[in-house]
Amino acid sequence: MAQIVKDQPAAPGRWAGGRPQRTPAAATRRRSDAKLAWLLITPAVIGFLVFFAYPTVRGLYFSFTDFHILTPARWVGLANFRELFADSVFWHSLWVTVYFVLLSVILGVLFSLITAVVLHRLTASTVIRGLIILPFLISGVVAALVWQWMLDPQLGIVSELIEKVTGQHLLFFGDSHWAVPSLAAISIWKSMGYNAVLIFAGLQTIPPTVYEAGRLDGASEIQMFRRLTVPLLRPILVMVVILTVIGSFQVFDIVQVTTEGGPANASNVLQQYIYEKAFGELDFGYASTMSLALFVMLIAITFTQMRLARANESDLS
Repeated sequence: MAQIVKDQPAAPGRWAGGRPQRTPAAATRRRSDAKLAWLLITPAVIGFLVFFAYPTVRGLYFSFTDFHILTPARWVGLANFRELFADSVFWHSLWVTVYFVLLSVILGVLFSLITAVVLHRLTASTVIRGLIILPFLISGVVAALVWQWMLDPQLGIVSELIEKVTGQHLLFFGDSHWAVPSLAAISIWKSMGYNAVLIFAGLQTIPPTVYEAGRLDGASEIQMFRRLTVPLLRPILVMVVILTVIGSFQVFDIVQVTTEGGPANASNVLQQYIYEKAFGELDFGYASTMSLALFVMLIAITFTQMRLARANESDLS
């Protein structure tokens, strides 16, 4: 009897010999699903290859050439990189960019965190959240123009208010000491709402029982913020910091509209310098080299941040 059962063929689609048996219909269905999947992702793949992969490879090649767009690219090897290390303007632009990034990240994340906590504790209105995120939806050029008018030393409403309070005029974009902080303030104002909404979403994942236990232990609001809210928000905060760092290193539009790198290169961030080299002096080879250097720096900074902040870990367990 056991021999008869053993020799019986397995039913279609059932296990036979310890392995699943595929029927012709199932195999045909899998092939049809694969064709449909490739058909659906083909536009995205083409867009990635045309608008990202090809320009990246092309820019990498140009970084090793002397290319002035009007003449064919000439291979120069590491000459552009040697010029980069000896370029004082590049290092000055890098320092200005780092200064801008530090102001934007530290103050921007702090204000976004405070705004998100206030929203979480006081109101859950979607209208208020929508109003807070509105500046993020405005074009960077439009935001820069509006703030340039508001901070104008002669006609700006902000300058008029400061003059009435202090009796002095402030040249926000015309003073080398105030140019970068003014640009950072515009960047913070524009991105604060978006970052606050991201942090607000993270706050909603924290169980209310955590705060109830803290109140029972006699913890104040400030103590619960420092020892409960911030540690439990680590993954979200790391993501917000990384996005802010990348966005701040890539700042260009508000600088181009307001200061164009002035006065006296005081706000000449790295992207502005790359733009001037590429489209002002038509030196696309050297501009590609600086772009490659910025790309490598951003990758190193991002992985370092994720490593040090333990972005893949959460205290909510």
